[in-house]
Amino acid sequence: MARGAGQPGPTLWEATVHSYTRAESRERSRLFRKGFKQALADCVDPHVTRRIEAIDRAAAERGALELRALHDVQATARQDLARTKAAERTAPRADKPAAKQARKEAEQRVRLAERAVQKAERG
Repeated sequence: MARGAGQPGPTLWEATVHSYTRAESRERSRLFRKGFKQALADCVDPHVTRRIEAIDRAAAERGALELRALHDVQATARQDLARTKAAERTAPRADKPAAKQARKEAEQRVRLAERAVQKAERG
């Protein structure tokens, strides 16, 4: 869907995340250099651009899957945190220290998941 003037940028789910393998990254940069040289001579081979586009599509699909998986991990971590907070509030006095430690560990997992999602979305 095209966005008009005054419309916000891409939403969280519309952001394109690419995840290139090392081989794809090497191949893409080699093809880019080859295409750049051909562009200077004004005779770009369509095979080069098609291959770059195919690599980009595969990386975008992989990136979308990885981003979706990271969001799932983040949601699970948040649910675990909510459970541990409830357990801490309802724990008997003798079990409070263990429940507090479990809550702190759950909070740490949430922070790690959030950082991973943010890093993936930045690219």
